[in-house]
Amino acid sequence: MNNENITVSEEISAEQQFFNEFNNGLHKLGKISLIAAIIILVAVPFIYGIVNGVSVDIGGFFSGILRVGIIYYPVALAEFLVYAPMLGVGGSYLSFITGNITNMKIPCVMNAKDIAGTEPGTPQHEIISTISVATSAIVTTLVIVVGVILLAPLQPVLNSEVLAPAFNNVVPALFGALGLKYFLDSPKIAVIPLLLLTLLCIFVPSMINQTSLLLLPSGGIALAIGWFLFKKNKL
Repeated sequence: MNNENITVSEEISAEQQFFNEFNNGLHKLGKISLIAAIIILVAVPFIYGIVNGVSVDIGGFFSGILRVGIIYYPVALAEFLVYAPMLGVGGSYLSFITGNITNMKIPCVMNAKDIAGTEPGTPQHEIISTISVATSAIVTTLVIVVGVILLAPLQPVLNSEVLAPAFNNVVPALFGALGLKYFLDSPKIAVIPLLLLTLLCIFVPSMINQTSLLLLPSGGIALAIGWFLFKKNKL
């Protein structure tokens, strides 16, 4: 019996060690990729300046970054705190580099999690999350390539007045269907943030276009409710 327990413990230890090494590798590769992506993005105006023989106004460059940063840095922090636990290590790096997180990556990860039956924070979820995000990025790239090629031939269809309402409601329909499942799974946590944000958007319609800014307060409220219910053993 003791030998069996020792064997199981050794297997768990080996699995945890592999998981830690796997995550360390992802962190190393992810950091290198993020730094490279930032350098490439920041270098764009300088490359255009060199190609066209003009100099970049450094003061204007940093002033532009600062003005944009005031809006996007808090949003980036909120998205990281909300999305990283769902995406895992590899999925987070891939998602924040390739983009389309809320409308592509999160739905893919959540669907893959449900199909595979994994739980966030486990080695299985890390692998499933990374694979699903990578697959989503590849498929998205291929769809964009096909879309660019077919953009001119499909122009009459894309500009059709009949299809315009459908195109305008693709994202709300996607998140309505996706969100309903999780609202029903955790109604005690979801009902208050959902009600508050719905009332806010009704009385302040301009906030409908500021959903990214609303992630931090809504996520904070949900976390606070979850913590309270956990402490009261009511989850």
